[in-house]
Amino acid sequence: MHMISEDFLDAVRDETQTPLSRLGSSKSLYADTAGEMEPDAVIAAAVADERAAAQTFETWAADTDGPLGDAFDDAAALAREHADELESETDAEIPEASTMYDALADLDGTVDRLGGFVGRSLVTKKKADQRTGFFVGQADPQTSRLFRGFADDVDAQIEQASDLLAGQCAGDSDWEAAEEAAVEIIEAAYDEYVETLEGMGVNPKDVC
Repeated sequence: MHMISEDFLDAVRDETQTPLSRLGSSKSLYADTAGEMEPDAVIAAAVADERAAAQTFETWAADTDGPLGDAFDDAAALAREHADELESETDAEIPEASTMYDALADLDGTVDRLGGFVGRSLVTKKKADQRTGFFVGQADPQTSRLFRGFADDVDAQIEQASDLLAGQCAGDSDWEAAEEAAVEIIEAAYDEYVETLEGMGVNPKDVC
């Protein structure tokens, strides 16, 4: 049976179910903010993510032709827009970006990059949902709406990247390569999450 984009997404989600659920927990916010859990710190961590994403996708767009290059360009522009919107909402220092972006920068070739793009999007979706919930809890409807909008943007990007992969994957081996890249990026984000929490003396494995 040949893989299609829906199978690809299901396979990635199945393989990374535990890391993704933990990256979507409140401990993920705790790790991202170095234990601060303050609105400014939560927003600053999101700015770091979006800036790094914009830079990564700009680089990919520069060496990709046609509709794919345009898609990476659009993704970079959207990430920049997200970063700009958020930056005006925080006075906190912007932290260093996640090492997930180093792993993304190492990906080469269209199939691997699209797979990695999906992996990053699945992580970002989980974090956007958690950040939305955080600001609902802070009784800040404006910022929670902002992050809810980001989550919707990411959903659209996951769909678009999966459709683009369908045009790039010549056979099962290409789909498998894309899946491996997606899983690698999610695991890079998860490894950093575990390392950060353990460094703070927190057990990373309880989901909350």
